[in-house]
Amino acid sequence: MANPESLGGWLAYLETLHPKAIEMGLDRVAGVAARMAIGVGCPVITVGGTNGKGSTCAMLDAIYRRAGYRVGQYTSPHLLRFNERVRIGGDEAADETLVAAFARVEQARTASDPATPLTYFEFSTLAALHVFAGARLDVLLLEVGLGGRLDAVNVIDADVAVVTAIDIDHVDYLGPTREDIGREKAGIFRAGKQAICGDTDPPRSLVAHAAAAGAPLWRIGHEYAYRVTGTQWSYRGPGGSRHGLPIPALRGAYQLANAATALAATDAARERLPVSAGAVRDGLVGVELAGRFQVLPGRPTIVLDVAHNPQAARAFAATLGDMGFHPRTHAVFAMLADKDIDGVVAAVAPRVDTWFVAPLPGPRGASAARIAQAMQDAGVSAQSIRTFDDVQQAFAAAQEGANEADRIAAFGSFLTVAAVLAAARRQRAGGS
Repeated sequence: MANPESLGGWLAYLETLHPKAIEMGLDRVAGVAARMAIGVGCPVITVGGTNGKGSTCAMLDAIYRRAGYRVGQYTSPHLLRFNERVRIGGDEAADETLVAAFARVEQARTASDPATPLTYFEFSTLAALHVFAGARLDVLLLEVGLGGRLDAVNVIDADVAVVTAIDIDHVDYLGPTREDIGREKAGIFRAGKQAICGDTDPPRSLVAHAAAAGAPLWRIGHEYAYRVTGTQWSYRGPGGSRHGLPIPALRGAYQLANAATALAATDAARERLPVSAGAVRDGLVGVELAGRFQVLPGRPTIVLDVAHNPQAARAFAATLGDMGFHPRTHAVFAMLADKDIDGVVAAVAPRVDTWFVAPLPGPRGASAARIAQAMQDAGVSAQSIRTFDDVQQAFAAAQEGANEADRIAAFGSFLTVAAVLAAARRQRAGGS
């Protein structure tokens, strides 16, 4: 049995435990969870979806914390530090807390003969659940990693299960159509427990699965809805109406649908977790989430967004269009090879003047040459594309070529945003 002394040592060890980075199925993780006797002892809200699940979790976390509740939040992937994935009361879990949790998972994993193989995500999910189980929480927010039905977080029964917007992504694991993907995401629904869908056109498979599972379903535009009036908005849902709400601090018109879906989740849990109008307002105004149309201070304007599929890219492009005037937009762009590069480029290309393209590390990363060719195939002029060895070099070149009034938009993957965010932080700290 492994016994690394540091968090970095454990994370390196986790990479060696399973031959595949992703291996769908709950049997392995459920067996280890049973040996650990994990029980969180509080209401659980599980949030899945292609786009918007991170933002919805962030808004729920902000609202519930403003209401005075002790909130646990599990998200993935992280941008700069693994600790970002496990938060209690808004604070990242300490290294020593995570190290102890990893040791407990390893003890349970190796208790079977042979030892149960776990992926990085499965192992880390069990460690997070162990941390939460000992934290005396009032509410636990779990963000689905991939899909829903066979995702590791689905070993915990949700009291409220939310599916946000659904688009084509992860087709090798979830299927090639929205109907296939909707069916997988609906796998987090439970009999007799509230299901919520924030997609305005939910796949028929999702609606059918909720009915078959005996999970009452609330849909945006039906059982709950929102309306914008000037600089405020209103919400109508099963728990009543809320008027004069502030626009969420997370930028983008699409965030209102996520905010309404978060409020629907608070409606579903209101008997055990009531929230005041003040908590809702303060939560919406104070919510923060790195990498979701995040605008860094300084000039030129730097915008970071983890958009990596066409639906998210269209929302990103629309929000770029809603910003103030910038003479030129320089894109720092890198994606994974198994994503729809053509679709993302097509969505954002009308907003971009110059592309600074780089590869991403690892076997799934697309090379700069492949991305550049896909961009030309999508109609982007070769003269507007420059390629680099890594994202940091691409970002440095974009900064060098940008005037103060221009903007730099870095997007395409969590890895792209993480590299640019790390470089920008080093610059602000006076590093190289």
